[in-house]
Amino acid sequence: MSEHPFPFHSPAPRVRLVNAFARPYENAVATARTCYSSRGIVLPEHVSTQPELRDRVARTIYEAGHHTTFQHAHVQFALENVSRHFIWSFLHSHPFYNSEQVSQRYVRVTPDQVAVPPLRGQALEIYAQAVKQQTEAYYALIEHLLPTVERLYFERFPGRRPNSATGEAHPLARRWIPKKAQEVARYVLPVATFAYLYHTVSVLTLLRYYRLCQQYDVPTETSFVVGQMVCAVLREDPLLEGILEEPLPIEETIEYRFWASSQGLDRAVLSAEFRAEFDASLEGHTSKLISWLPDNEAVLAQAVREVLGLPRRALSDDEAIALVLDPRRNPYFGEALNVTTLSKLTRALVHPRYTFRKKLSHTADSQDQRHRMTPASRPALTAYLTSEPDYITPALIREVPVAKALYEETMLRTWEAIDALLSLGVAREYAAYLLPNAVSIRFTESADLLHLHHKLRMRLCYNAQEEIFNASLDEARQIAAVNPRIGRHLGAPCALRHAAGVTPFCPEGDRYCGVPVWRLRLSEYERLL
Repeated sequence: MSEHPFPFHSPAPRVRLVNAFARPYENAVATARTCYSSRGIVLPEHVSTQPELRDRVARTIYEAGHHTTFQHAHVQFALENVSRHFIWSFLHSHPFYNSEQVSQRYVRVTPDQVAVPPLRGQALEIYAQAVKQQTEAYYALIEHLLPTVERLYFERFPGRRPNSATGEAHPLARRWIPKKAQEVARYVLPVATFAYLYHTVSVLTLLRYYRLCQQYDVPTETSFVVGQMVCAVLREDPLLEGILEEPLPIEETIEYRFWASSQGLDRAVLSAEFRAEFDASLEGHTSKLISWLPDNEAVLAQAVREVLGLPRRALSDDEAIALVLDPRRNPYFGEALNVTTLSKLTRALVHPRYTFRKKLSHTADSQDQRHRMTPASRPALTAYLTSEPDYITPALIREVPVAKALYEETMLRTWEAIDALLSLGVAREYAAYLLPNAVSIRFTESADLLHLHHKLRMRLCYNAQEEIFNASLDEARQIAAVNPRIGRHLGAPCALRHAAGVTPFCPEGDRYCGVPVWRLRLSEYERLL
């Protein structure tokens, strides 16, 4: 394969391979041959002495779909100048990766940190002006929100008020208050905003990346970044090129085929109808429980008995559920390290299942999707990109009238710019980069209780981002309504640690939210900050 130039006006994504398995190709062959070896482990250096056999084995196992052999080797990349739209749409849209990414909650964004698609003339002017307005609104919102954030913070932490003699507030207040304001202000920033991150995948996942790098929503950016990743790995191990499949052209992806065969559809009308239909189905929820196994609790209880080899008369359903879910009896829920997938008894939690229909902003969903074991069917944003503003407003914005007015004005101007770009014939792929972090993401998410429990435990913390906290609270309360014996054991990390007798109850250290949540019932959880 050959490298190609990046067509955007903004700096090209920077891709660096910082860590890699040695000889991944021969490692895959060695692992395959070990399965049939009567002489013990076959090492990579053994297969290199027989290149014909090596390549034949590699080709046949790949073509037969025996791909776990290519999952052993991992590669770690440092990525810079990549858009958050690309990260959400591609890098984090599947379960087989690990990322550590700069946070917009804690790191202030500067005006030049944005992807600029290959637009020309009037279209480029409209795009640049929209980004300028979004960035200026971001800084203005921070200033508008600071007084309210300060008031709410010092109501919670009166001991951290400014010193009457020096005027200096507590160091934690000086650090936390601006970050909370910028966490909320970031909703107006475009999804084109740059991020930098470490991203680690197996060689198998990288092969999949390359095959599907030209699909919706961001094929240009995705093709370039993935191409750079593949080139970097091939420089380390050129042998992998022998099994590398070329990217599937965008015209052959199933999403493109659908739209290509549906030219008569009025996207604007259908999109508006879809949004109205979806929102009505939520019935006021952020995350609506729409499906669950009717015998969740009975199945869980029976699975617990099966693990222990006990008949029903020796362990009732109530006792079995409490044994696996009550932190007073299952101390694993009090640990910082999540070991539940390795525990024979706790693995019984994989049987109960729940499905939610939910609506979050792009920025909140970017956190929600990081819970890779609670997968969802997220949308192709360009499929229902219209001129009608469609966004989420954070609670703190609604508390400050001047901020709310600026926020709504910015959203209106943003969608006007998107509509203007589309009217000029700009590709939907490029117009979508102007969508704000606040844009609504509608999707369905399903999970087994084992992994949903972990997600709820982390996101019911009062330090969690507002939207994902509210969605998690919505989910936990609905689970408790349909499965009360399960729901009574859901709660924030501090609540589970308190029940398990683990101190300190709050594991956040100086990030303690200031509320003794472990004393509250789930029905009493409520927060603004």
